[in-house]
Order: sequence, then C-alpha cells, then structure tokens
Amino acid sequence: MDDLFGFPVADPYRWMEDAEDARVRDWAAAQDRLFQVYRAGWPERRLWASLLDEVSSFGVSEPPTVRGSVMFLVERARGDEQGRLLVVGPEGDTRTLVDPAEIDPSGHTGLYAWWPSREGERVAVQMEVAEQPGSDIMVLDARTGEAVDGPLPRARNTSLAWLPGGEAFYYVSRVAEEELAPGDMRLQRRVRLHRIGSPWQDDTVVFGGEDAPDHYYGLTVSPDGRHLAITATAGPASHNDVYVAEPADPRSPRFSKIVDGRATGARVLPRFLPGDDLLLVTDHQAPCGRICVARRDGAGPAAWRTLVAEDPQAPLDECVVLDDPALPRPLLLVARTRHGASTLTLHDLATGRALTALPLPGAGVVSSLRAGTPHGRQAWFGYCDATTPPTIYRYDALSGEMERHAGASIAGHRPRIRGGGVRCRAGDGTEITLFLFTPDEEDQGPRPTLLYGYGSFGMPMRPWFFPMAAAWVGAGGTYALACVRGGGEEGQSWHDAGRGPRKHRAVSDFNDAAAWLIDTGRTTCDQLAAFGQSAGGLLVTAAAVQRPELYAAVVAEGPLCDMVRYENFGLGCTWTDEFGTAAEPEQLQWLLRYSPYHAVKPGVPYPAFLFTGAVTDLQTGEAHVTKMCAALQHATSGDRPILMRRDPDTAHAAFSASKEHALAADILTFAAEHTGLSPTPGVAVRGPCLRVTAGPVPGP
Repeated sequence: MDDLFGFPVADPYRWMEDAEDARVRDWAAAQDRLFQVYRAGWPERRLWASLLDEVSSFGVSEPPTVRGSVMFLVERARGDEQGRLLVVGPEGDTRTLVDPAEIDPSGHTGLYAWWPSREGERVAVQMEVAEQPGSDIMVLDARTGEAVDGPLPRARNTSLAWLPGGEAFYYVSRVAEEELAPGDMRLQRRVRLHRIGSPWQDDTVVFGGEDAPDHYYGLTVSPDGRHLAITATAGPASHNDVYVAEPADPRSPRFSKIVDGRATGARVLPRFLPGDDLLLVTDHQAPCGRICVARRDGAGPAAWRTLVAEDPQAPLDECVVLDDPALPRPLLLVARTRHGASTLTLHDLATGRALTALPLPGAGVVSSLRAGTPHGRQAWFGYCDATTPPTIYRYDALSGEMERHAGASIAGHRPRIRGGGVRCRAGDGTEITLFLFTPDEEDQGPRPTLLYGYGSFGMPMRPWFFPMAAAWVGAGGTYALACVRGGGEEGQSWHDAGRGPRKHRAVSDFNDAAAWLIDTGRTTCDQLAAFGQSAGGLLVTAAAVQRPELYAAVVAEGPLCDMVRYENFGLGCTWTDEFGTAAEPEQLQWLLRYSPYHAVKPGVPYPAFLFTGAVTDLQTGEAHVTKMCAALQHATSGDRPILMRRDPDTAHAAFSASKEHALAADILTFAAEHTGLSPTPGVAVRGPCLRVTAGPVPGP
C-alpha cells in the first residue's frame, strides 16, 4: 500500500514487476500451462486459422520510394516470414537487395526501416531483432547489395537525412548506457553527422543535449543540400519546436529556432521550397490542419501565409510537392479524410488554389503519399478499404493519368462485406463515429460483434483493410471500430478532448459505443467482445472493468494497465503529455480515475479476458499484463476465464508472419468462443437480445 500525497493506493502485485524473481517465473509458467489447456479445448481454432489465411494479403503493401530513376519497395510473398527490400532499376529490372530470411532463417529478424540516398546509389538499412533493444544501421550499395559502411549502433526509432552526393547523412542515436546515470530510463537522443567510411565513434553531435532528455527528432535536408531542418518533440507531445540551419560546415551547423512549440501549442512539420520559403503543415489555429508558407528567417506564426486553409469537416492527413520542371507549374497534392473516406485534391503550389479532385477507386483510405526526389511529377499512394487489401496507385501530374501500380492480393476469396459509418451519442451528448462492417445480407442483427478502439496520441482510426476483421465478418459477425476521443479522427481538438485530465472520456466513449450497439439491437452483451492493442489495450481493459456487464469477452494486446506506475516501465516515462504523471497530486487523480488495475473489485463477475504480450516488451513493459491478469483472476466471481498468452522472441508490435498469424487465430478463436460465433457459415449462435441503455441514444 503506497501513501501518495496522503492518498492510499493499493498495489498487491508489486512483487510481480521483477520478471527475474523465481516466484514470478513460476507463476508465469503456470499461466502458460493454463492458456495451453484452454487453447487445446478450442475445437474450431484450426478453422479460424484457415479462414484467416484465406483473407490475408501478400505482395506490395506500401508505395515505393523513388530516387532519380531507381525505385525501392518492400514485398512479402506468401510463406515469407518478413518483407524483402527490392530495387527496380531504370529498365524495370527487379532484384532483391535485402532478404531477412537469408540473414536469419528463424524469422526473428525483420526489415525495420530504409533510407535511399538522393541519387539512389546507396541505401541505409535498419534491421530489427524482435526481442533485442538495439537496432544498427548498415549502408549498402544499391546496385550490388554489398555493405559499404556500418554498423552504426543505438539508432532505433531514428530519423535519417542524406546529404547530396551520398557521402554523408544526419541520423539520430541514443547515448550509450555506460554514459547514463544509473536508472536513467529517458531517451537521451542526439543528432549526429556520419561520413561514409568513418568510424561511428567519430560521428559529430550536431544537435541535442541533456536539457532535452525525452526528445524525438525529425530531420529534413533541402533539395540543394544547403539547409537542415530539425523538429524536436518531447515524447508524444502535441506540439514541437522547429530549428533550421544553413550548414556551410555540415559538422557544425548553426541553428535558428523558427517555431517555439510551447508558444504555438501546435504541431508544425516543415518542408523546404525553392528560394527562402518553407512549407509548413500545421494545426496552429486549425485543429483539422492547414498548409502555410513561411520565411526561413524565423518570422512568427503571424507572418505565415495560409496556402491551403483548414476544412473543419475533413482533417488534413498529408501532402506532397510535385515540382518537376516539365510541369506547367509546381503543384501540391493534398490528402484529407471526410467522414472516414479519403479525398485527394490537386492545388497550385504558388497560390494554393484547388485545381481538381482526383478520382479514387472507392470510399476508402489513402495513405503514404510519396513523390520522387529531388523533383517529381509522379506521386504514389496506398489505397485500401474493408474488402480491398493495400493497393498502390501512381498519379502522373504531366499526363493527368492515374493507374494501379502494384499491390497486395488476397490469398483466397474476398468475403462480401457491407460497411459504413454511423453516429452514436456519448453520455455527455458528444457524437462519436462508429464504422460498422457486417455480412452483405438483409438480416443484420443481433450478431456476435468485435468492437475495436484505440483513443490515444491523436492516432486516427480509419476503415483500413484488416484481415482479422475480414475473417470475423466472413464468419457472420459484425466488426465495429469506435472513433473515441483521444484519437485524431476529428483533428487535434478531438485528441485534446481525450487526453491528460480528459483521458477518462475515451473510456466512457467506448462504453457508450458498446451500449449503443446493444441498445439498437445490433448485438447483445452476451455477443460483444472488445479488442484493443497497446494504448487501445488500456482503453478496452479500463472500459470493461468499469462496465463489465456490457461485454462477454475482452482481448488486450500489449496493454497499459497500471497507470500509477506506467512511467517505470518501457517508454512510459515519455508519455506523460498524453496521460499525466503520478508525481503530481492532481494528475495522480486523473490516472486513478480510469486506471484499470486500480479499479478491479473482488466479487465482480468480469468478462472473459485474454491478455497477450511479448515476454520482453521494451515499449510498455510486461508487468502490466502480469499484474492485471493476477488481479482479475483473484477478484472475479464469474466462471469466465482470465488468461494470459505470452510470446517469446517478439517485440511490442513486431511479429514474424507465422507468429502474427498464430496470435490472430488465437484472438479470433477466444472472442468467438465467448460470443457464439462459428467460422463455419450458418452456425453462428445468437444469445438473448439484452438491452443496456446509456442515456438517450439516437438512431443510426
């Protein structure tokens, strides 16, 4: 029992935070055996695995990166544990540059990131071994695949910007552990300059210091290589600083702070334009985002010129510049999302005037807009919807033509899915968007339903293609996606409405969405399962502990659960801008208002729970799973199981294909077991239509 600012806070499973303690190892091993016993009793798991395999996709799922006449892209064929980095030459010849299976046949090593040089002759590559904390950078010759430099250590989650000529780049790496104070869990990142062929120990620190221990840095070099821009963000803060330098000597650039994040309270992402201008993508005085032009001399926001104004009904997602000299004029391609569906519009880069809206394959989601470097007339983007796996399209601004470039394909048949957005009302009257996906049949309910949510860090939920959702709906169920506050679906104001002192609203929104699904007859509380990953695992666990009567089952993948001590695990100490800190009395009360671990009450018949996570989770920490599982097993008065599924040789969100498939099959089987859904068409079991009302609820 802790005494925090005079307030008693119980923590009966504190001893479980030490994963090396023999008692914890024995307990975890017993939990592994318990899960295997239940898993062995799931007669339909094999059918779920087969259905999931049928709706999984393979091939190219992200747009290519184009440098000059060379194209880099990642492809994963059926049977591959990890994606392979391919290079497409000027004549269309394709060759494999990096194949993780050749590096590590076990499948534990994957391609984490890659950055081609501006000329396309070299590429910096980062591999990740799932259970290890470090990631090294290697530099390869793009023609031969041979290593020409590296490894550069401690560069996980880096940003990297090549200088023209391909002989040097800026990157971000962490300070060596031996240089840190004992117990220092902060990021301690530095921006460094590396020259090809030089020892990494000689890399010069050009930015960052002990005064900014939790900062992430983003790097951008101007097309002519004469300017460097750095964005500096404290953890996941909703604002950032921007610095610009003209590095006459790349080893010692002199920076000017052109955007003060605390003063603006906004995100600002800079891109270099010809001359002395910067293109700024920002939510300053525009929660749904606008695009501005600013001088590089650091004039404040009052001097910014709005190029593309905010659309309060359509949050800005991303944009790319198309400025090939062959074009009649430089252009700006802008992606927004309106009511869950993406739009693409073409603008005059000089005036911002909208020229045309580009046709899209359907009412789906556009992602990863990319253009050639240093000047391009073509743009690539990914497109998907509920039934369409990621497909890559290419737009040529000179000819005006749009064509399918590449894409993933589904292994088996595509289920017929009916999808769309509806609005339900939260308890305080706020409207929440729900995306619903059901079988394309006249009879629409009540059905076993899988309700997914996230609600943190301003991350917008979109109706992406999701094999687990396709499998669930293909078996006759409903998949629902709740766009709760704390996400970014309605812009920055929607994020602000569900973070810090208002984080509890994200939880209540999720419960109100669940109650609406029940109250409108789409499902019943005996047919409803909640599913969340990472911060979404926090959301669904907190929701179910608050309103256990709403749910038959809950699946939390890599969740946060102990919100009083989350700062002590993984990267938790960098997330206080999102959740708050227990080191402040007022913020401790924010956390205790929804912390699921502290809300568990003995004698309550809780839903079935499946907690999944890596044995070594370097992001959230594995103690959340163990402590929450133990607390619920001790407290529940019901007969529904509380289970923990641990995965060795994986990371927080990094799985080989076979492990990801096995986890998804277990999640679907568990949820189906407790909601009455069968993977065999026509065998779904429907329970009684129980109605749970959460205040006035509008129609769909």
